[in-house]
Amino acid sequence: MQGDFSSPLISLALPLGSFHGWGICGKFLVKELSKLTKVIAITDTLKFENINDELEYRFLKSKVINQEDYQKIKQSSAVQLQNPLIQSIVGNTFVPLMPNLKGTINLGYTFFEENILSEEFINNARSYFDFIATGSSWNEKVLRNYGISNVKTVIQGIDPAFFNPYHSEKDFFTDAFVIFSGGKFELRKGQDLVIRAYKHLQDRFNDVMLINCWQNFWLDSFNTMTVSRHIRFTPSGSSDTNAINQILIDNGIDLKRVITLPTTPNVMMAKVYKNTDIGLFPNRCEGGTNLVMMEYMACGKAVIASYNTGHEDILTESNSIRLLNMSELNISRGNRLVAKWYEPSIDEIIANLEEAYYNRQALKPIAKQSARDLSKKTWQASAKGFYNIIINHN
Repeated sequence: MQGDFSSPLISLALPLGSFHGWGICGKFLVKELSKLTKVIAITDTLKFENINDELEYRFLKSKVINQEDYQKIKQSSAVQLQNPLIQSIVGNTFVPLMPNLKGTINLGYTFFEENILSEEFINNARSYFDFIATGSSWNEKVLRNYGISNVKTVIQGIDPAFFNPYHSEKDFFTDAFVIFSGGKFELRKGQDLVIRAYKHLQDRFNDVMLINCWQNFWLDSFNTMTVSRHIRFTPSGSSDTNAINQILIDNGIDLKRVITLPTTPNVMMAKVYKNTDIGLFPNRCEGGTNLVMMEYMACGKAVIASYNTGHEDILTESNSIRLLNMSELNISRGNRLVAKWYEPSIDEIIANLEEAYYNRQALKPIAKQSARDLSKKTWQASAKGFYNIIINHN
């Protein structure tokens, strides 16, 4: 089937939303690329409840292909567009979101954490895409080591209209030392390490608090915490706020000093970030650059974070408190080794949290530098990265 649909300069097959990484990425790339050229989004995920903002919804609606044409594309075995196409890549399989859809240039965008790739996945990368953009330098290095050279890093961005250092002093909890932890609850994100370290501080100091935003829509991912050696975790068949609070209770956490946030649009998180003292991100692996951490730092807040994988594109000695003491962690699926991650030291996490607790003034220059550095890493810059790849490929 030859595409006789609208032919803008760039088409995008990406999810659109405000509550999870891929949706936020798609939303902002449509918005920022449309300032550079004509775009159209090929998706059926645009629903008001996924955006939760009338202005953004109306704007995105004007950029989305009509659903009759979308269904024609979806039901066809092969569709050739007459313009470049950017597609999200599903997991580490290197299959595009819409495998039946081709553009004049096929640019895939990927974030993957399973860095031991099969021959099938490498062949997928070569056959589906003319060029691949990775969400981190670590991902790019992995692909180059597998012989894929048509690859370039384009990191995610922050929206400076919301995530900025202005009015970053706390309005609430001014008499407490408030730790923030974000990201979907799973082994990879390291919330077990957060719980273990926070428990240590909770038992020593009566003025510490934890605010978490750990909602996870994917139960299988949530249940990866079963293998943690740091916390008690029993799968309950749920991954909602109640399930998270029960995990905290099971590990001796006083819920009177905890706020567990429900699913929250990312643009509403700046107020939360600015009412905390430090962010804790002991992630074992990041295929991207950890959007939650980036947004937190952009608000002029200091972080304690693992210096590994995608985090290395963001963290420096002057803009963060880096966790450097890590051991290699093998990740298997069945009997097959699929990834090598990094296990932060719980002792180093606790030591840095205690240092931050006792020396809060020392966090201020770190926080100022993090805000300066992250102010340059915007979605506008991300969109220009994609645009330049396409223009240069032509």
